[in-house]
Amino acid sequence: MDKRIIAPSELIINGDGSVFHLHLLPEQLADTVILVGDPGRVDLVASYFDTKEMKVSNREFTTVTGIYRGKRLTVISTGIGTDNIDIVVTELDALANIDFKTRTVKEAGRKLTLVRLGTSGAIQPDLEIGTLLFSRTSVGFDGLLNFYKGRNDVCDLDIEQAFMKHTDWNPLLAKPYFINASERLAKLFADSTREGITVSAPGFYAPQGRWVRLQPADPRLNEKIESFDYKGRRITNFEMEGSALAGLARLMGHEAATICTIIAQRIAKNAATDYRPFVNKMIVMSLDKLSSI
Repeated sequence: MDKRIIAPSELIINGDGSVFHLHLLPEQLADTVILVGDPGRVDLVASYFDTKEMKVSNREFTTVTGIYRGKRLTVISTGIGTDNIDIVVTELDALANIDFKTRTVKEAGRKLTLVRLGTSGAIQPDLEIGTLLFSRTSVGFDGLLNFYKGRNDVCDLDIEQAFMKHTDWNPLLAKPYFINASERLAKLFADSTREGITVSAPGFYAPQGRWVRLQPADPRLNEKIESFDYKGRRITNFEMEGSALAGLARLMGHEAATICTIIAQRIAKNAATDYRPFVNKMIVMSLDKLSSI
């Protein structure tokens, strides 16, 4: 059977041979990638590198590849939202697994390790500001994974149905999906983080239950989310990217996980405006762990 040739409209390659949005060349990508939301945080992560071999920026996407304790790492900013994760993960996978000259999938697959380091708001009272939380399961309210073939094959459909029943899920909303993080990464970070189930919301305000001027469609949704219990497991926090990362990585055969620093306590209604010490702790811990594998 002839190999499928990926059309230029499906995968745009710039004139210099770099991938469209990220402006990266295949040889500039390490096998282990740290993803952060804020472009400014790329330089913070890279400041711990022993050496840096390159830096590229385009729009909200800034990338540095370098060496930390003998380990080659790439750190990249994604901006905010699962739509940006769709771009970043798809283009990282293309850099790893597409031959840009022939526009075909390479026969020897390359597996990436993708770890997102973010910030998050806790919705359980025992999660204090500064807690490092590993998203053992991510819940997508964004609907992104529903556009991809094989969605049901990689999701936990039992907990999904239980959640929809518990919350009386609004049919006008995208169907939520539950996706687990990499088992290997869960074990790697087990002694340095707490585990939880993390909701990835498609917005910061009403999708996370906030009411400024526009009232959320279901003002009790957060209460239902907080009270959800599945075999002793509970939903712990909100963020905005982890579900797409976990889902796309699982479909593509990569290993992925999200770790968040808790910077807001939604139950106690307080937040840390200067959370840099907590983020620095998360970065150093993650670099040390990732350099060991």
